[in-house]
Formats: sequence, structure tokens, C-alpha cells
Amino acid sequence: MSFSPITGAAATTVHTSPDGLRHGQVDMPTFDGTIPAYFAVPAAKENPPIILVIQEIFGLHEHIRDVCRRFAHQGYMAVGVELYQRQGDASQYTDMAALIRDIVSRVPDEQVLADLDAAVRWAGTQGADTTRVGVTGFCWGGRLTWMYAAHNPQCKAGVAWYGKLTVGHGPLQLRNPIDVAAQLHAPVLGLYGGLDNSIPLKDVKRMEAALANGNAAAQASEMVVYSESGHAFYADYRPSYNAADARDGWDRALAWFERHLN
Repeated sequence: MSFSPITGAAATTVHTSPDGLRHGQVDMPTFDGTIPAYFAVPAAKENPPIILVIQEIFGLHEHIRDVCRRFAHQGYMAVGVELYQRQGDASQYTDMAALIRDIVSRVPDEQVLADLDAAVRWAGTQGADTTRVGVTGFCWGGRLTWMYAAHNPQCKAGVAWYGKLTVGHGPLQLRNPIDVAAQLHAPVLGLYGGLDNSIPLKDVKRMEAALANGNAAAQASEMVVYSESGHAFYADYRPSYNAADARDGWDRALAWFERHLN
């Protein structure tokens, strides 16, 4: 089977039905105009908690939209934002190095955090509860999950899937999760692969130490390492997918949000 990590699809790809949901693409107001976003929410539920779903390095593609629907079926309003909108179209790239050089390295954290704040405000106009905000993200978005949990006092919980901890993807990213670990507003569950060559276990250990010496939210955070998984073990459309660890991580994520948002 031929496969592109950016545009391909593996046989295990999960497709979540939108039945019972309100969902779709919108032009969401943000600080400098509008930006594309996808949302999913239970059709009949009033005042649901919010979960911001932050994209992988590949942008707001169908897997991230599917994850939004998965959370919506659990009772949340899930919102994914196209966070590269100003820098370019990630879907046009099949070369990882070129994608990072041309787009990802040019996306400042301040822009991302402002767009995520805008997503919370927009969700509030759609009937969601802006006092119960969670955030989750994968790969590139896993790193931003930590950063957002340290940024927004409204955030009550985060789940970071294999996000970088001590480095970013370019010079515009001035701080990293290790730098903000002690000052989190919300406890974060970190889900990492023991075989992930891009995030060495020594970085996970450093993060654990920083959390242990931090504030109450930092000390309430947890790190889980899946010894048999590498990077992107939740990405069911990629060869890196590990079904057992993905299911365990998903169950842990749901329990985490249930504990802190409901």
C-alpha cells in the first residue's frame, strides 16, 4: 500500500458519524478578521463544555475534524481552527521539511493563542460554556496544548498528545512547555511514545521534574509513556498508529476531561 503521511489514508482510518450532531465549517471571527474553523456539538445538548482540538503539523485536515466529532459524541462542543491560515495551505505539501520551512516555522505562538482565545469566544456565542474550557492537541498541537494551558486562565484541563517539550519548530517560538510548566492554569495529561525519536525520554523526565516543582495545576498534571509506541500513535490514518495505545490514551483523555470539566 502506498502512503503519504500528509495526504494518504491507512486501512485503519476511523470515520466518525455526524449523526446527532451539529457540525460544519465556519468562518470564525478572530483578532484580524475571520479564520476557517470546524466545530461539532451534540444537537440537543445545552451549555456544553468546550474542547479546543489543535491540529497536527499537517493542518486542519479530516482526521482532526473526525476527532472533533468524537468529542462531540461525548457531550462536548469541539472546535478545530485552521491555525496556519495566514502562512499557507499545508494540504499542498507532501514533503515534511518543506512544510516546516515554508509554513510551520513562520507561525508565532502569539498568533495561535489569540486564535484559540477567539475560538472560545465564538463557542460561547453558539451556546457553549466558556467557564469549562479544555484543550487537546496532537504533535505540533500537543506542544501548543501545554502553551495554552499556561496562557488562558479559563482553561480547566489539557491533554497533550506527543507534543514537543523543550524545543519548537522555528525561531518565532520563543518559549516551550518546559519553560511554562511550573505556571499552568490547568492540569495537563501528557501522552507520549517511548519510541518517539523526536521527543527523547530525557525530555519527558525533565518535564516531569518541572511539573513536580510547579504550582498546583502543574503538580496535578500527569505524564504517561507508552513504551511500545512511537510518535503519532493516535493518528489512525498513518502507519504509526498503535490501536491499543490509542484506545488507552483516548480513554484516559475522556476520564481527564470528565474529571476537570464536568
